[in-house]
Amino acid sequence: MNGFVRRFRRTLVCASACVTAGAFLVPATDSIHGETHRAQELVISEPRINDRIRVPEVRLVGPGGEQVGVVPLKDALRLAEDAELDLVEVAPNAKPPVCKLMDYGKYKYEAAIKARESRKKQANAVLKEIRFRLKIDTHDYETKVGHARRFLSGGDKVKAMIQFRGREQQRPEMGVRLLERLAAELAEVSTVESRPRQDGRNMVMVLAPLRGKAEARREQGAGGRKGRERIDTTKAKPVTNSLADAMPAELKAQASAE
Repeated sequence: MNGFVRRFRRTLVCASACVTAGAFLVPATDSIHGETHRAQELVISEPRINDRIRVPEVRLVGPGGEQVGVVPLKDALRLAEDAELDLVEVAPNAKPPVCKLMDYGKYKYEAAIKARESRKKQANAVLKEIRFRLKIDTHDYETKVGHARRFLSGGDKVKAMIQFRGREQQRPEMGVRLLERLAAELAEVSTVESRPRQDGRNMVMVLAPLRGKAEARREQGAGGRKGRERIDTTKAKPVTNSLADAMPAELKAQASAE
């Protein structure tokens, strides 16, 4: 019993010492400190602008992308103030850092719109998988190419996969040639997002559509509306059931002479 008490007391002493030394730190969970961490990440990810830039000189780029050259920081800040623009550090690791004159508020707004559109396209795009055999016959190959073309034209990505069997794994160059042939035949509707790569017994290539899903749907809708256009019947000839009206002119003349 006394031994247990002594061990318990030593545990308390060690715990107290660790707390005093700051060894016990409460992990910051999302429910408690998530917002703080996200705010810190946001601050870290944003570039330094104007008075937050702390270097003696910068390599200055004009608002139109023109190269001004290396200038003292105070001169760059003065130029930004005169032009009613912001001095933004775009390459902090360069020597000296590269800064650009721009409207930072407008830049952030446009960047947010682009990021939102990019996320929307990624969310809408579906990865369609089409499997090939290395020794595929012409009919099956053309059928699968047609499927891939339809998926890509609809705004979806295509994952082309070749499944190797037995000794076929020793001929990966044949798989590369087959996938490159596929990419060439679908070049008008797609671009290669991921080049052919070996993945165990398989070889994979990813094709991305040249247009987004929303754009494809708009074009399909426009095509459907065009196909349903009303026909102008105001200039059409009246419908007749007379056999004489349907006869050629020569036969009409012959019939009249008789």
